[in-house]
Amino acid sequence: MSIFFSYMFLGISLAAPIGPINAAQLDRGIKNGFWHAWMIGLGSVTADIVYMLMVYFGMVHLIEYPIVKIFLYTFGLFVLIYTGIESILSSGSLSADERNRSESIIKTFVTGFFMSITNPLTILFWLGIYGSVLANTASKYPLEQLIMYSSAILLGLLLWDFVMATIASGFRKVLTKNVLVFISVVSGITLIGFGLYFGYQAFVLLFEN
Repeated sequence: MSIFFSYMFLGISLAAPIGPINAAQLDRGIKNGFWHAWMIGLGSVTADIVYMLMVYFGMVHLIEYPIVKIFLYTFGLFVLIYTGIESILSSGSLSADERNRSESIIKTFVTGFFMSITNPLTILFWLGIYGSVLANTASKYPLEQLIMYSSAILLGLLLWDFVMATIASGFRKVLTKNVLVFISVVSGITLIGFGLYFGYQAFVLLFEN
């Protein structure tokens, strides 16, 4: 059981560092409340599952092709910059008392999915760390154990997403409108910054090949 919790802690550790997903959760929690913030996280975890399955079925070599990396970075550039600009532009209409429910749950989920599946840190983890975990676990334990430990990682990711969604939606209830607007603008700028980073990586790869 201690091994299970260690894998769960690994999942929490992977989700905790500040990145585009956490910034987007903070933004959605302030604007739309708990469920929208959590849907960003669920979309991210769905992307994690896709990469987990790719590693498990030996499809990781597909990501090693430069053209695939360039596509992912470029797609991430547009998704993050669009989301960041949208966050900044809509911050002026924030109200501390009324939630903006113009964005659907499904759109929020899809945004989280694409932000995560084009995130180079996500790719590096599932191809690197999880690949090592898979090799180590598969050589020592049966398939049932492998599924259990992989589930522990996902549980850790979900737990952190729940905590972030709770914190983000809680901010809306205790902070003033000006502070909420400030946080929303900073979140948007952060997303744009990550998007530009993705674009730079795509540029570097494009001219290296």
